Amino acid sequence: MNVSVIIPALDEEDTVADVVRACLADDPLEVLVIDADSTDATASRAAAAGADVRNWRDILAEEPRPGKGESLWRGVAAAKGDIVVFVDADLESAAPGMVAALTAPFVDPGVDMVKARYQRSLNGHPTGGGRVTELTAKPLIKQFFPELAHIDQPLGGEYALRRDTALELPFVEGYGVEAGLLVDVGKQGTVAQVDLGTRVHRNRPLHELAPMAEVVARTLLARAGVIAPVAQRPPLKGKI
Repeated sequence: MNVSVIIPALDEEDTVADVVRACLADDPLEVLVIDADSTDATASRAAAAGADVRNWRDILAEEPRPGKGESLWRGVAAAKGDIVVFVDADLESAAPGMVAALTAPFVDPGVDMVKARYQRSLNGHPTGGGRVTELTAKPLIKQFFPELAHIDQPLGGEYALRRDTALELPFVEGYGVEAGLLVDVGKQGTVAQVDLGTRVHRNRPLHELAPMAEVVARTLLARAGVIAPVAQRPPLKGKI
């Protein structure tokens, strides 16, 4: 089982190298950093840490659209592994073993996606999920997709997919990508969870969280058929 790690990155020079090194410790087939035109040292630090750094413009001919979903979509196109593992570049608690943990459940051929289960830490205190997760994603998932209500971190950036599955899925633009992928896989496949302990991400201010919450809400409402579909990239199957 070959594993490709995909790290979407935009101006994350302070953390990306540690994330890359933690992923490489589990000896995957490749660690791809998809650089979305960073203006800082993200690309050079990721390369120095051992990643295969790809500018997102060099992967597919289409002009990139803003947002995380675009980087993940292009990362899947570039990946060579049977399993793709997504890891956020701003993860401050990256540690060896997380890639191995996220890929272990795929020994069961019925598993299509593996999500990380973890506690977030703020000032040394566990907080469960982030504010967008607890106040937006989980209530909407419970209402419209109760079969997925047990997923502890529906918006978490550490998760894995069979690449064949990823190639058949649309990727929502921006920060709605995790919600869209979870619902789409959950409708037709099996989602497993693995415990990764306590994770530390950069704590974002409210003015950054409000647009994220709006995108997540629109994605989930669109998947529920309540509003019109959101902007997304089509499945890559047949395209690459």
